[in-house]
Amino acid sequence: MSEPHLKQSLGLGSVALFGLAYMTPMIVLGTWGPMAVTSHGTAATAYLLAAAAILLTAISYGVMSRLYPVAGSAYSYTRKSLNAHLGFLVGWAILLDYFFLPMVIWLIGAAYLGTAFPGVPGWVWIIGFILLTTLVNIAGIAAADKVNIALMILQFGVLILFVVLAAHHVASGGGAGTLVSAAPFTGHGVPLSASIGGAALAAYSFLGFDAVSTLTEETREPARTMPRAVMIIALAGGAIFCVTAYVTQLAHPGFDFASVDSAAFEIARDIGGDTFVALFVATLVASQFAAGLAAQASVGRLLYAMGRDGVLPRPLFGTLHAKSQTPVFNLVLVGVVGLAALGLDVSTSTSFINFGAFLAFTAVNLSVIALYLKRHPLVRPRGWLGGVAVPALAGLCDLWLLASLDSAARILGAVWLALGILYLAGLTGFFRRRPPEMDFAEAE
Repeated sequence: MSEPHLKQSLGLGSVALFGLAYMTPMIVLGTWGPMAVTSHGTAATAYLLAAAAILLTAISYGVMSRLYPVAGSAYSYTRKSLNAHLGFLVGWAILLDYFFLPMVIWLIGAAYLGTAFPGVPGWVWIIGFILLTTLVNIAGIAAADKVNIALMILQFGVLILFVVLAAHHVASGGGAGTLVSAAPFTGHGVPLSASIGGAALAAYSFLGFDAVSTLTEETREPARTMPRAVMIIALAGGAIFCVTAYVTQLAHPGFDFASVDSAAFEIARDIGGDTFVALFVATLVASQFAAGLAAQASVGRLLYAMGRDGVLPRPLFGTLHAKSQTPVFNLVLVGVVGLAALGLDVSTSTSFINFGAFLAFTAVNLSVIALYLKRHPLVRPRGWLGGVAVPALAGLCDLWLLASLDSAARILGAVWLALGILYLAGLTGFFRRRPPEMDFAEAE
């Protein structure tokens, strides 16, 4: 009897929409304050630089997804193209994203609730997010698909309304007073290093552009569809973020805010009044809750799969609760890690996550180069330009952005990577054995 397979029913449009929804476009406003401050008021340039780096990397993702249409993306590509040990370390870097993403989501949601309800201490909102999402995930209650779709439509609607109101505010003499200005790109004597630092933070908005790899088994002609979908998602996401950044920077020139972590609250009130700011905050918080729920559930499944496959200790990570059939230990652990949000701000926490993403992106670009040098029949025809020059440029851009992260994020990221190397050494008898292979398809 043949193995059961998922129905291949998704076309290019459906896959691209999934990728855009996964990126949560409204996050461009959720992280606006740290972005504007880090880039010294040149957020539009920061997003352009980030989009350029992501697009170059998306080319490499397209090449690799055509060769290896499997879940796990960067981890699987590196393991198959470079080395099993390097693949493990890339997976460890990806785990950094998964593991700490719920914390960042909860922190952003709490920041906006704290601004809307200034009388309530911020820690109350953070702990509230953690407790509620953890309990829901332990119970195994998944959000209905129709609710998620409705929320996604609402997000796009509010984001479009925000841009329209911001443009109207500027056209009416508010903010910069003109819709045609170089200020969102150049600021006033702002050094390029500030814009690059902003780009390193802006890349957070693009995280998940490669998540469509999880839909491979459900996609028609995946070898052809996936590379195109990845490029469309990167292009569309870049356009959305750049336009939003340009108009928002005009509506609120500079980077002075009452609260940096919830800066968009202040701008929403200026451009739309109390009614719009209430809609904006409600949509943003609801979106963050749904995203946090999904992110915590995802990392819970990922840690379970790693425990089941022997990558992590099975007695702790590879077991399910007898009644709820959920990885309770993993979910609680993610919640405990989320408490770190009590001592972090949005800028540092998002930069910390980007450290792992930039390492993974670099590995994907190196994988293309490695296959070209190995004379892979499907990569060699791309020539020196497509097989070496473009992925090398993309990898250098990713490393440049990594080096532009704030020092605290670089230190924390380096510590995480060092822990991964030590763990890998113990797991493989000081690198003499191949590490266990992680089945990302089942984890998803």
